[in-house]
Amino acid sequence: MATLTAGRWRPKAAVLPALRYLQRPAQLVRGYERANLRADLIAGLTVGVVLLPQAIAFSLLAQLPPQMGLYTAVVGGIAAALWGSSEQLHSGPTNTISLLVFSTLAVSIIPGSDQYILAAGMLALMAGVLQLGLGLLRLGFIVNFVSHSVIVGFGTAAGVLILVRQIDPLLGLSLPKANVLSGLVNSALAVPQTHLLTAAIGLGSMAIILLLRRLNPRWPGALIALLVATAAVALLGDRAEGVAVIGAIGGGLPRPVSLPVLNLQLISDLSTGALAVAAIGLVQTTAVSRSLASQTHQRLDNNQEFVGQGIANVLSGLFGGYATSGSFTISAVKFRAGARTRLASIVAALVVLLVMLVAGPIGEYMPVSAIAAALIVTAYNMLDKAEIRRILRGAPGDAIIMVVTFLGTLFLNLDFAVLLGILLSFVLYVMRTSAPRVQVVVPDADFRHFLHRPDAPSCPQLGIVEIQGDLYFGAVNHIEEAILHNAAAHPEQRFLLIRMHHVNQIDFSGIHMLESLVQTYRDRGGDLFLVRVAPGALRLMQTTGCLSYLGDDNILDEDEAIQRIFRHILDPAVCIYECPVRVFKECQNLPKRFDLITPPLLGHPVLPSLPVVAPRDLWQTLRSAPPDARPTVLDVREPREFRRSHIAEAQSVPLSTLLAGGLALSADRPVVLVCQTGRRSRRAAAVLRDLGFNDVTLLDGGMQAWEAAGLLTAVEFT
Repeated sequence: MATLTAGRWRPKAAVLPALRYLQRPAQLVRGYERANLRADLIAGLTVGVVLLPQAIAFSLLAQLPPQMGLYTAVVGGIAAALWGSSEQLHSGPTNTISLLVFSTLAVSIIPGSDQYILAAGMLALMAGVLQLGLGLLRLGFIVNFVSHSVIVGFGTAAGVLILVRQIDPLLGLSLPKANVLSGLVNSALAVPQTHLLTAAIGLGSMAIILLLRRLNPRWPGALIALLVATAAVALLGDRAEGVAVIGAIGGGLPRPVSLPVLNLQLISDLSTGALAVAAIGLVQTTAVSRSLASQTHQRLDNNQEFVGQGIANVLSGLFGGYATSGSFTISAVKFRAGARTRLASIVAALVVLLVMLVAGPIGEYMPVSAIAAALIVTAYNMLDKAEIRRILRGAPGDAIIMVVTFLGTLFLNLDFAVLLGILLSFVLYVMRTSAPRVQVVVPDADFRHFLHRPDAPSCPQLGIVEIQGDLYFGAVNHIEEAILHNAAAHPEQRFLLIRMHHVNQIDFSGIHMLESLVQTYRDRGGDLFLVRVAPGALRLMQTTGCLSYLGDDNILDEDEAIQRIFRHILDPAVCIYECPVRVFKECQNLPKRFDLITPPLLGHPVLPSLPVVAPRDLWQTLRSAPPDARPTVLDVREPREFRRSHIAEAQSVPLSTLLAGGLALSADRPVVLVCQTGRRSRRAAAVLRDLGFNDVTLLDGGMQAWEAAGLLTAVEFT
């Protein structure tokens, strides 16, 4: 895109990527290695032999003259090779695009008419302009959002349509076909009217194709069958009367065609079909190129491939052809023939051109039923039964998209069916990204990884959730509801740790959601912590003020997060006296005395209003007051905590000792209770009140506040 630097617009930065895409032919010439020449020539000859009958067959499928299919194979094949990205992909007329062209045009234009032929060229031109624009604007990534199920559903239905529509040419019938069902019924009822010689030639051609494929899949079965059928018609002479033939293949070299580019009404009528042709062509091309690249390990450029397909369609339309795309079958032949580079596709196109110029009159004897036989075999191979079963057994969303696209292709206009399938793909994508998984996780048995284990016990103080998706406007409501639902199900969990290693993007709606969750947990008397925040998300949190609201200390290192929260945030009294489980590694060595409190006090307030003393005030009192006026400081933490760090004047009286009645102290002395954060001190105060102690004060903030104030502590070594 254009850039603005120091107040100056730099158009060069916007133009250079487009120029790079358009310079692809020069890269092929400069970078070609002569060591690949022999392999490319042999592969090109092989592909040309196979491509010739397919080009004729697919043009007839689109109800177009045979030379249009040949021009498409020549012009489209050369252009796509020169400007494309994949070394193994071959582009030309295909069955799916041919069927889509026929479905788009036949609705309003009589097939075979001059207007029909010109409209086919316009359709290719319009689709090519769309594809070229997407490539030059570097929007090649959009093809990733079209579900594979659309291609499978459309390809399967296209195969069924081709099978049904080629039954009549195969048997020498001519019947109306409103839809698939009526076509099958009409063909079945008209079987007694079959032209026997036409059927014999068609079925014989089909038998030859299948037999040769079984003997050696590398042999061009369709071409051999077509030549045999053509020779048979020529030898029969007048006895072949009634056998439909395609007629002479004329036209000579491809030459420019005057298309009605200013006919706005035609452009409007073809716009939906052009969009469908462009979309299905790009998706099909990308699928083929990726499949081949997985075997050759070539790095592909979707934008360059979009440019190549766009230029191929534009030139094909301008030079007497129709729409083109990457071909599954021809690309596979090219790959198996040992092609090294895109030069093999250029050689194949030149072979088709040479045969077209030399052997054009042979079409006078080429039977349509033989072409129908080749199309029926090709259509049957389009029915990928294994892939259909995999999708049906997989995710329901993909299966629905495949079925809807399949049924739409069979019973609706093909262009509408394709766009409907693509729309459903986008809907499925939005649904999946707007409802990412938000799952509660706990450590595994080795305390090395966090796993979603619904049956495992959870910590009564700390919840840990993992967000498996981005925090953007479409997903924040779902994520927030899931977290709040978990909070409602565990009201005693005052603290929440969110693992964000699957959150790659966050927007302002995500910022608001995080701030809302922070406020929710702080209102509960707890807090919220984050780990593995992506750099981009962290920058947005900084610039929007969210990080200062949350606090830098609440962004934790993943390896130390649990230990820090356990040591400095959670209340050990809950762990020792009220929690019967050991969720974290840090819990394993804690004593469990939850039997001393009946019923458990977890989640219940304990003496909400008690006097407190600030750490520095207590320190000053202990240093300056006379000994008999100093309060008794009782540290109610566990002995191991006391030994690690305590106030020098404090006595260790664990809460469990108080609960067991193990305190020998005069009730008329003032007492200051100390624990880690203040929670256990409040419980100890409740016990002392029951024992008759009236002058009880709490150290505000516990030992955390004492140490934060920089006051000295004592340490015991054992």
